Amino acid sequence: MDVLLTYLPQNHAGGELGAVIIWGQNQTLNPNNMTILNRTFQDEPLIMDFNGDLIPDVFGVTSESNQPQILLGGNLSWHLALTTKHKMRLPHSHAFIDLTEDFTADLFLTTVSASGTSQFEIWENLDGNFSLRTIFEKPQNMVVVGQSAFADFDGDGHVDHLLPGCEDDSCQRSAIYLARHGAKQWVPVLQDFSNKGTLWGFVPFVREQRPAEIPVPITLHIGDYNMDGYPDALAVLRNTSGSGQQAFLLENVPCSNASCEGAHRMFKVYWELVGLSPIRDAVVATFFDIYEDGILDIVVLSKGPAKNNFAIHALKNNFEADAYFVKVIVLSGLCSNDCPRKITPFGVNQPGPYIMYTTVDANGYPKNGSAGQLSQSAHLALQLPYNVLGLGRSANFLDHLYVGIPRPAGEKSVRKQEWTAIIPNSQLIVIPYPHDVPRSACRRLRVHPGHHRSPALAGEDGR
Repeated sequence: MDVLLTYLPQNHAGGELGAVIIWGQNQTLNPNNMTILNRTFQDEPLIMDFNGDLIPDVFGVTSESNQPQILLGGNLSWHLALTTKHKMRLPHSHAFIDLTEDFTADLFLTTVSASGTSQFEIWENLDGNFSLRTIFEKPQNMVVVGQSAFADFDGDGHVDHLLPGCEDDSCQRSAIYLARHGAKQWVPVLQDFSNKGTLWGFVPFVREQRPAEIPVPITLHIGDYNMDGYPDALAVLRNTSGSGQQAFLLENVPCSNASCEGAHRMFKVYWELVGLSPIRDAVVATFFDIYEDGILDIVVLSKGPAKNNFAIHALKNNFEADAYFVKVIVLSGLCSNDCPRKITPFGVNQPGPYIMYTTVDANGYPKNGSAGQLSQSAHLALQLPYNVLGLGRSANFLDHLYVGIPRPAGEKSVRKQEWTAIIPNSQLIVIPYPHDVPRSACRRLRVHPGHHRSPALAGEDGR
């Protein structure tokens, strides 16, 4: 595993970012083995698999061109990524995720129209080549636009587009909108940010060429906190009267008002969450499976008492319910050299895989779920290198689990593999090897024992 580090060069007054790659060596990093990129970036880059070789590439607008460039991993060569008529929005929230339901990651870009309005472009991956499919604008009432997030919000197996933001410059009126899969219509899923007479709102992003503090855009960090099959979110809000900011859990609940009927569900703010509420001056909050038990815990970064001093807080999720999950991690299936003696390689976590399951809920109704792996990387996206998909209270086997990976230019067949009868409360490690033979993909299965399961099981399936 290598590390890409971005930084502000001392000799660049325009706010452009330099980048350096620190190369991994076995299970550590070698500080003496690094490559400083010979171009600077207009904004933080997106890590994606542009050419479908399962080696991460670096995407962004550089000092050499107004058009997006791609730095191909492996040989570190620069190429024109695509030609777009619009400038990239700053800060961007590009994503590398399947938005056309063909199990191949597409490219989602946040751009600025000729009139200066924030808009979104979907570049469909057609046989390994990206082609502009659609352009749509932000919600009409949104003045301050936050970072796009993607999640199967209503648990129907389709990835939806979540967009936080403000309806005024000072974020006195904050909101979260949803565009369901394949739709351009925005539906509000949270507009009430008041609690006991106090009005809260998002923290507006201020872009500076030489920021004194870490600039953090308005961001939702997605995760299924209670494993009910509907992804929740973490967000940092500030008291609009100016008395500080905190991290809050936004629970995904059934829609209870007329404005969110088009989404069927909505966010509800947990104003008093034990362990989270006492943390003051929060900067970022995200989910992480600290104990490797399939239950998402919370990690919060907050400002310390001294200037430029930060503290990290870890909160264990003590949620107790008869809820189940499946945890999926898709690796690259690569060896650093030729794989010796036909050993199946593991590789590292990969940007772009798409995961979907079908099952039956506790009431006997069909239940689907989907997610993309490592679809965003810029501006403290802090996405998990795996996906934890809640199954609710259904202890039924997953009828089908599908995993798709990117494919190179010219390859028409979709790289997708299907497994059946997956045990709930299990962790699946998917190794797509060989890449061009999806049926040969290896699946390693580990079952987590819990208070509602008996003995742990382990196994390996090469089907």
